[in-house]
Amino acid sequence: MMSDEQHKHYQKMDVPVDQPPRSVVSLVPSVTESLYDLNLGARLLAVTDYCVRPADKVARLPKIGGTKNPDVARIIALRPELVIANQEENRREDVEALRAAGVPVWVTFPKTVRDAMNLLWNIMYLFEETSMVPRVRLIEQTLDWVEGVSRAKEERVCKVFAPIWYEPLMTFNADTYSHDLLRVCGGTNIFAERERRYPLSADLGAGAPDAERAAGRDTRYPRVTLQEVAAAQPDVILLPSEPFPFTQEHIPVFAQLNCPAAKNGKIHLVDGSLLTWHGTRAAYALDSLPALLC
Repeated sequence: MMSDEQHKHYQKMDVPVDQPPRSVVSLVPSVTESLYDLNLGARLLAVTDYCVRPADKVARLPKIGGTKNPDVARIIALRPELVIANQEENRREDVEALRAAGVPVWVTFPKTVRDAMNLLWNIMYLFEETSMVPRVRLIEQTLDWVEGVSRAKEERVCKVFAPIWYEPLMTFNADTYSHDLLRVCGGTNIFAERERRYPLSADLGAGAPDAERAAGRDTRYPRVTLQEVAAAQPDVILLPSEPFPFTQEHIPVFAQLNCPAAKNGKIHLVDGSLLTWHGTRAAYALDSLPALLC
């Protein structure tokens, strides 16, 4: 068990098991990577097709389908003591089907970098594996330092646009992990206050929004136009490699915009996992992203 000194670093989350799980199926790529980084990879029975890190380790594990279409019957047959899912990445119906079959499912949903750190502490607490406590503490110390530097530069706003999809362009608002990561690293998300509207024509400003159609749906990922991007005058544009694989070929599309990012050559291709994967990958994001933001 973790000591009282270690306990102060996290807030205990509700987990559907009472004992450290000996066998786990991970439906979340960032959690899979984190389990290996926390010396817990040996507990994994199977992972999704999108769990690609660490490549040499996950290559040896059985795959149970995608994050949105896992083979529920196969997971049940594996009889894991715990399945780790994510509210955003996995479907409710799959989680409910697993639970109905008696499989414990822990649904995680970190929406800030601090939430992500808290999840790491909870994983170590749950599995009673503390060998990587120094590593997680180091990530937290880096987070404190990066956030402190950013706070000291608050008078110098660095406006950032980071699309996650193309045709239509899609980005994220303030209620997301990616937004908070940009904030921590010194950036201001130009679409922080923008909510997704339904139908698509309304989201792109070509029609009236339908409130009934939007009821109960996720509004955190608005679809935007290039005109909206230019009007917001971003200082930096980050083009991630996932979920949409932006490449060098997409840079001219944004370079023609009348905005500081285009004029000053601050359009960067970045590893998409740095923006969207929580867990131990945050260490790499905190190391790489601040240098790109103004």
